[in-house]
Amino acid sequence: MKFLAGSALAVVAALLPTTLAQTHTDCFPLNTTGCPDMSALGGNATFNFNNTGIPDGSKIWEKQNQGTIDWLEDKGATFTVARSGDSPMVQSKFYMLFGRFEVVMRAADGQGIVSSAILQSEDLDEIDWEFLGSNHTHCLTNYYGKGNTTVGDRGKEFKMDAAPQDDFHNYTIDWTKDRIQWWLDGNMLRQLNYSDALGGKNYPQTPMNVRLGIWAGGDTSHNDPGVVEWAGGKTNFDDGPFVMTVQSIYAQDYTSAATYSWADMDSSGSWEKVKVITGKSDVLKEIESPSGVKNRWKALPQGAKIGIIAGAIGAFALAMLALLFCCIKQRRAGRREHAALLAEEEKDAAELQEYKRQMQSGKFGFGSTVHRI
Repeated sequence: MKFLAGSALAVVAALLPTTLAQTHTDCFPLNTTGCPDMSALGGNATFNFNNTGIPDGSKIWEKQNQGTIDWLEDKGATFTVARSGDSPMVQSKFYMLFGRFEVVMRAADGQGIVSSAILQSEDLDEIDWEFLGSNHTHCLTNYYGKGNTTVGDRGKEFKMDAAPQDDFHNYTIDWTKDRIQWWLDGNMLRQLNYSDALGGKNYPQTPMNVRLGIWAGGDTSHNDPGVVEWAGGKTNFDDGPFVMTVQSIYAQDYTSAATYSWADMDSSGSWEKVKVITGKSDVLKEIESPSGVKNRWKALPQGAKIGIIAGAIGAFALAMLALLFCCIKQRRAGRREHAALLAEEEKDAAELQEYKRQMQSGKFGFGSTVHRI
C-alpha cells in the first residue's frame, strides 16, 4: 500500500490511540485510587547501549512484550521484529517530572514497521518521536494529554536531510511546565507551548518514564485497516527481520526528588497535584553505586575504554613529569643556594685571614711615645 502523504499522515497520526505506539498504563490515577508511587530519576544520567545491550539490568530498565532485544558491539541495542506479534520494548523504572530526553538511534526499515522513542506517564500523558519504516524522508513528532485523541493537529512530521533508517541521529525532547521542544541533531524542529494544547488541558505534565520500542503497525493479524494504512501498508514478515538500533540515552530530571506520588491527584491531571517526595532517589543511588559505575564501564565500546585508559596513563605520565621537573628544579635551586653559602663562607674566611696577616705585620699596631728627662 502506498505511503500516506505528508499532511494526511499527520492528521491520521494525531487521531490514532496511544496504545498503537506501544503505550499502556497499569493504573490510571485520574479515576483510580492507590496507584503506586513512582521512583524519580532526580538527577541526570547517560546510558550507553552500544556494548552490552540494555545497561544495569532490571534495576533501571525492564523489557516487555514479545520479540528480541539484543546488541551489536560498537553499534547498539537491537530491537527486532521477526514475526507476527513481535513488539519488543524497554522502559525505564525511573520517572521525570519535566526534563530532557536524548536518544541516539537508527530507525528500522520495512513496510508497516514503526520505531518509537517516547516519554509517557501512567495517566497517558505522552511525548513522541515515531518513524515509519517505509518513510525514508520524514520523522514524526506527536503528543497526548491524558490519552485525549480529539484534537487533530497534534502530529507533525518533518523532512530529514538523510533517511532515519540509514544512520544514527540524536532525537531530543526538552520538556518544561511551559513548553515542549523537539530537537533533531541539535536543531529545534518544533515547540509546543502550554496554552496551545487546549489551553493546557491537553498538555503533558505528569511524571513520565522512557519507552523505546518497535512494532508492526502493518501486521494485519493484530491491527485494523486504518492502522495498517497509517503505518505504510501491510507488513510482509518474509522481508524481515526488521531492526531498530539504540546507541545511547541521556536523561535529565528537572525536578530534584526521590519519589513522585499520585496521593494528592484529582481529575485535572495537573502537575501541581503531583506530590514530590524529596531526597535522593534509589535509582540515582544505584546509578552512582560501584556496581552502576562498573556497568557503565562495561557498556562503553572498546575504543572508548582504550581512549579513557590512554588518557589516564597520559595524565599520570604528565603528573609524574611535572613532579620530576619540580624536584629537579628544587634540587638545582638548593645547589645554587648551597654554592652561594659556601662562596660566602670562603669570602668571610679569606677576609679573616687577611685581617690576621695585617695584624701580625703591625699595620694596625699602636704607636709608642718616648719620654726624655
